[in-house]
Amino acid sequence: MAVAKSIELIAEGNTIEEATENAVREAAQTVDHIQEVYVDDYRARVENGEIQTYRVRAQVTFVLEDQ
Repeated sequence: MAVAKSIELIAEGNTIEEATENAVREAAQTVDHIQEVYVDDYRARVENGEIQTYRVRAQVTFVLEDQ
């Protein structure tokens, strides 16, 4: 029987896709068996009337290993 766990991260990038990839890349440094990422919110940081960066709130789901 497999059990999955999710963690929430906030990541930044030049596009929403890049911010999402950055969330997964960062999580993968310490978490194994990542199965999916779910972005449930995104925002953009604006400066002088222009979007500078995008931020996503992402849930990264991974499968726990049997002990």
